Amino acid sequence: MGERFASVDAVVARLREVDYLADGNIAGVTYLADRLEKPVLVEGPAGVGKTELAKAIAASTGSRLIRLQCYEGLDEAKALYEWNYKKQLLRIQADREHETSWEVVESDIFSEAFLLTRPLLEAIRAEEPIVLLIDEVDRVEIETEALLLEVLSDFQVSIPELGTIVGKQRPIVLLTSNNTRELSEALKRRCLFLHIDYPDVEREKEIVRVRVPEIDDQLAEQVARVVRSVRELDLKKSPSISETIDWARTLIYLGRSEISPEVLGDTLHVLLKYQSDIAKARKELVDGK
Repeated sequence: MGERFASVDAVVARLREVDYLADGNIAGVTYLADRLEKPVLVEGPAGVGKTELAKAIAASTGSRLIRLQCYEGLDEAKALYEWNYKKQLLRIQADREHETSWEVVESDIFSEAFLLTRPLLEAIRAEEPIVLLIDEVDRVEIETEALLLEVLSDFQVSIPELGTIVGKQRPIVLLTSNNTRELSEALKRRCLFLHIDYPDVEREKEIVRVRVPEIDDQLAEQVARVVRSVRELDLKKSPSISETIDWARTLIYLGRSEISPEVLGDTLHVLLKYQSDIAKARKELVDGK
């Protein structure tokens, strides 16, 4: 597989072309993931752009994004592959009518035509450039985590009926985690580590200017500063970067050129999604002004 990025600066430039503003840490780890062919474990609060990073890498390199969304109860059949049992049963019934021997039937029903490919196997078998996103890996049980380790270590899978399928390339692999549980040392050992936090005021202002190009510099700075103040409160869920962008667009649509306490109070529901958080922000940032 050819190298996707010539340098760390090239990562910054190419991600910016798809409206993802990467700092030096993000760009450096992405560059090393490409060169070292190692997965990246991306941790940080929800809504800081972990998933968006995978999408941006795929877009900037012309790669196909394959996403495995993790959840409690995810197993091998949903992550890797399973056999199409209904189709197999129909074939068995049809072959029984023609008195076909079991050896022939067995070799037929355990063939490619009856295999249901899931995201991990799809990534292994892909011939075009791939970015594999294993999203919210902290939601799966330890048994499924062990399955991921096996696949990521050798990037191959053994299917008893078909043999070993070896990946034709090493995609860029990102595993995201919101830290809902501690991941195993074995998984962490196999990955590069990247922590993404909420951006500082200047960087969030720049993000707003890029994603909402019609906003002026003064309003973008106000947006970034107010969002920082909101995040400093003790909330159930702090505003994500995407919610900051939605709020900036809301202000533009409403024709607001500055953020007064009244404007903030009327639009808090765009930034916050819990009534208790809205009430707390209103008390601290609106009524207190």
